[in-house]
Amino acid sequence: MDIRYLKGVGEKRAAQLAKLELFTAEDLLQYYPRDYVDYSQPCTVADAPYDEKCAVRAVVYGKTNGVRVRGGKTVFKVTAGDDTGSLALTYFNAPYAVEKLVPGDEYIFYGKVGGTLSMREMTNPTALPVHSAETEPFAAVYPQTEGINSAYLSKCIRNALDKGVTLPEYLPEAMRREFRLAGKMDAVRMIHFPRSADEVREARRRLIFEELLALQLGMLVLRVRDAAETGARIRKPDLTAFFKHLPFTPTNAQMRSIGEIVNDLQQPVPMNRLLQGDVGSGKTLVAAAAMLAAVQSGYQAVLMAPTEILASQHAKTLAGLLEPLGVTVALLTGSVKGAAKKRVVAAIASGEAQVVVGTHAVLSEGVEFANLGLAVTDEQHRFGVRQRTVLANKAHKPHLLVMSATPIPRTLGLLMFGDLDVSVLDELPPGRTPVRTYAVTGKKRRDMYGFLRSELAAGRQAYIVCPAIDDGENDLLAVNSYYTDVAVPLLEGYRVGLMHGRLKPREKAAVMDAFARHELDALVSTTVIEVGVDVPNASVIVIENAERYGLSALHQLRGRVGRGGGTAHCVLVSDHATESVRKRLSFLCHTTDGFEIAKYDLETRGPGDFFGSRQHGLPTLRIASLANDTRILKAAQEKALEATRSDPTLEQPEHAELRELAKSLFARGVAMN
Repeated sequence: MDIRYLKGVGEKRAAQLAKLELFTAEDLLQYYPRDYVDYSQPCTVADAPYDEKCAVRAVVYGKTNGVRVRGGKTVFKVTAGDDTGSLALTYFNAPYAVEKLVPGDEYIFYGKVGGTLSMREMTNPTALPVHSAETEPFAAVYPQTEGINSAYLSKCIRNALDKGVTLPEYLPEAMRREFRLAGKMDAVRMIHFPRSADEVREARRRLIFEELLALQLGMLVLRVRDAAETGARIRKPDLTAFFKHLPFTPTNAQMRSIGEIVNDLQQPVPMNRLLQGDVGSGKTLVAAAAMLAAVQSGYQAVLMAPTEILASQHAKTLAGLLEPLGVTVALLTGSVKGAAKKRVVAAIASGEAQVVVGTHAVLSEGVEFANLGLAVTDEQHRFGVRQRTVLANKAHKPHLLVMSATPIPRTLGLLMFGDLDVSVLDELPPGRTPVRTYAVTGKKRRDMYGFLRSELAAGRQAYIVCPAIDDGENDLLAVNSYYTDVAVPLLEGYRVGLMHGRLKPREKAAVMDAFARHELDALVSTTVIEVGVDVPNASVIVIENAERYGLSALHQLRGRVGRGGGTAHCVLVSDHATESVRKRLSFLCHTTDGFEIAKYDLETRGPGDFFGSRQHGLPTLRIASLANDTRILKAAQEKALEATRSDPTLEQPEHAELRELAKSLFARGVAMN
């Protein structure tokens, strides 16, 4: 049912809901809460924990009319309390919220508590009459967008349920009985309007199991589908000249991974392998060996990178490794235009370009390969499965190598990547020394800049990373104002550049090239420099608002320095020094093993920090967590294997529901037909 025709929506609201990717009433039912406001066990005023969000039960004593204050805001004051103390409530620009409060009535207020022991305070709390809290003690909290709040979403979802909108029941009854799972619509009702914490748990368990079963089924079916005979039969390569040409000896891990890949390339089915390695572990060298193997058998190879900067860097590295051996390397990005683009596209079509490096531009119409045998994607979590499939469709069942510098604990990786074999680079090449890492507060910023100036005076370079672009993004340091007001004055006399995601690709490349040529001493940037950028002369990276990142993301950023030998430094700046933040940043200061860091991130913050919102190119999961729900994931994987063991593509009638289940999830990421 089109969401426009749902009660309370209409054209304008539908456009706002579309920003949340909600287009139908069915989408709404599957838009699951990210949290709940718990009204079931409210505190007394005296027991309300200071500086924490909580529910407080109190009687409204009185309220004032709104008073206009500086800045155009209208302030409303409400007094409330109980036998244990007084509660002062302040509302800004919220006349409707205050109008609903009736003096003498009892409410449960939810918000952050401040003030003193004798007079507690709350600002803009939500308020629920006590009788309402008793019938609906949990209020769902949803991801929101401008003009759409959780209360409105709840109202729309209730309207959809009242209108009889339903979702299909994909799980067979026997499977529901085996795992004691609620029915689909019962789970949907409980997840949105739970009457107890037990109902939340029951609903989540059902919905998470279904989603992870769909994921595992889809991956197993895709693996069978992709296991058809490859059109690129690659013979055993001769890599003697390749290794002889290298100015260093590869690590044991690189040699082991090259061996695994070369073995895969000689098989009659397409390789589907994840090459996973920590920052600076030498994945590009391994990919170069694989690409050379393809070229020696008469095939082309392509490497796709997420950004033009990284694509250009890969092209330069691969040219250095392969062109001395007679291999032609071509670069195709969005910045390649006109006659230059025509020449590259023609070289790809004729086979003259044996190795092609590019961004998503290599997926565009009009780019045809003469004989593509190997496709490599770098930082694959930045590509969707659909893009990966489009790339693979440029040839008949080519081999696929996926590279990622995002460390994933091995057991979880094997569960996640059911459609991929895994190679791990767990050694750093010789000459790479661990980066010294320090955590400081903003009060030390001037001292830190003194250290930066000493490094720049010694001829080194520095990155300074800020997480924001706009001044309007809460209290984060905006990169533009930080550049103007902080970096340039404190690094007076040095050449300071600015880079952020809103620059055009050509502008980004120009800034990065200037930094690489040491025409800039320091670079103030957002995280666009996170992946793969290689400037050996950079010895320091400063990361502002470090508490905003997962440890794995910080570890990735830290890998931008220390690439040219010598001592390198990473400074983590944070003014939000809660105990958990201090503990996390201290862990990073004392740990350089990316896999240990990923494990710690998993245990303390969950998977979003290093999987990214697209779950490494897998279909977007609405409710399940690949890290926190590993027990359910394992159970779902076992049921998926059981179903596909006798029916690999789920074509048999008894598996029709399971096939539809998998298609329902993978329709958001990759076609399963």
